[in-house]
Amino acid sequence: MNMNTGVLPEREMLLTILCELKRTSREYTTAVMESNCSAIRQTLTSLLSSTLESQAKVYGYMKQHNMYKASSPVLRQEIDKKIREHQQSQQEQSQFVQSRLQGRQPYGAPFPNYGNTPSQHQSFMM
Repeated sequence: MNMNTGVLPEREMLLTILCELKRTSREYTTAVMESNCSAIRQTLTSLLSSTLESQAKVYGYMKQHNMYKASSPVLRQEIDKKIREHQQSQQEQSQFVQSRLQGRQPYGAPFPNYGNTPSQHQSFMM
């Protein structure tokens, strides 16, 4: 902190703003996911989009002025692998939800294992 003016240096202010934008985007995302009113959901989605745009502008400014170190580059293979893993997980979740909605499995039926070994998913029975 600059003792003469009581003002944070520009980098520190921008890092604080970046953190607040990150927090705000998490809050808006949660609110969108939990909203059951389409008008409110649309408003929150618009606010989330605006927040993400602001974050991109602040980050871009900081990166351009060497105030923020970007993460190291990732191999395209790693990105593709993570995308495939996410798509597979998303497909499995969608199948699970559809099976529950169509009544193929009664409520309370055990979750499918999807090839995971028992050591990966521990039982939470008391």
